[in-house]
Amino acid sequence: MTFSVFITRKIPEEGIDILKNTCQKVEVNPHDRPPTYDELLKEVKGRDAIITMLSDRIDARLMQEVANLKIVANYAVGYDNIDVKAATARGIVVTNTPGVLTDSTADMAWALLFSVTRRIVEGDKITRAGKFTGWAPMMLLGGDLVGKTLGIIGAGRIGTAMAMRSRGWCMKVLYTTQSRRNTVLEEMLGAKRVDLEVLLKESDFISLHTPLSEKTKHLVGVRELALMKRTAYLINTGRGAVIDEAALVNALRNKQIAGAGLDVYEDEPKLKPGLAGLDNVVLAPHLGSATVETRTKMSLMAAENIIAVLNKQKPPNCVNPEVLIRF
Repeated sequence: MTFSVFITRKIPEEGIDILKNTCQKVEVNPHDRPPTYDELLKEVKGRDAIITMLSDRIDARLMQEVANLKIVANYAVGYDNIDVKAATARGIVVTNTPGVLTDSTADMAWALLFSVTRRIVEGDKITRAGKFTGWAPMMLLGGDLVGKTLGIIGAGRIGTAMAMRSRGWCMKVLYTTQSRRNTVLEEMLGAKRVDLEVLLKESDFISLHTPLSEKTKHLVGVRELALMKRTAYLINTGRGAVIDEAALVNALRNKQIAGAGLDVYEDEPKLKPGLAGLDNVVLAPHLGSATVETRTKMSLMAAENIIAVLNKQKPPNCVNPEVLIRF
């Protein structure tokens, strides 16, 4: 049987190569940008499988246009870009790539935390511009980490990995979670599960790792930012819309909080007006999983999910397992 696969962006060749060993037709979006919705509608017709990115809107209309579609393999942990309910109704398997990007994303959260706290980007700009004239006792003063309180909002895989890295700075850890208590953090770090208000009031650093849902959209807004310490920093490597970005711009501009480090944005890739002009925020272009090793593993995982489904086998990472009953 001839199988056809479309990949919406270029990914590491390792995943593409194993797909080509199983599928007769494997095509990749030739443009170095996300396809438009109309381009996506055109490209997915006649496909058995597609590998999608978080930037791709996979809705009921699109799935209705693809009579043969068996699987949407999202090249990400999150899958809020996909109408999973519509996929399930049509018998389409949806998969993701969990676990493999835990460490790289947790590392990125710390990179942002260090960068904004120690004002690395500001210092880089000054040095490159030739404005560094020598050491000065009051130049670019930042904040210490040792003994401070780290608040984790969303203590899943990545949130846990982020918290575990705090041991080197002897930090106190507070966390919130929508699921059961995190015994790993409690037993290994003495972490304390608290409600969101307590975490916001007591934390010196707050790192967001919760998935995006109706409940978590704008989880951190005007009220929540007002609860934070003026010396606190906010880090987000989760989903952009978990923060009310306009409210964050105002909080940063008015020095309501000390700073922020962002890898994701509410209207990605667009930024809310005023955000780019602030010095007390570090802005990264969604680099959480951007290591050679992690992105390669993600490509292999997405490909393995597709191959399993095309062979009528259970894929390793299915997010709507009720569809598998029909296999």
